[in-house]
Amino acid sequence: MNEMVRVAVAGDVTEAEEIQEILRSAGIEAELGDGEDDSVTVSVPESSVEQAQDAIEAMTEPDDIVGEP
Repeated sequence: MNEMVRVAVAGDVTEAEEIQEILRSAGIEAELGDGEDDSVTVSVPESSVEQAQDAIEAMTEPDDIVGEP
């Protein structure tokens, strides 16, 4: 079995589940886990990291991406 790699950190469970659904729609298995404070991590198999990152970027609105102020 592949090692799971964190591809995203969500601010809450709802956001994490939205990311998980995006990944499932792309055919990628994703697991949620506890992050620091109240955050939730989203992890995928190591072999799917690049595909998962592409799916998240494609399905995320530019305003949702945290970037430079």
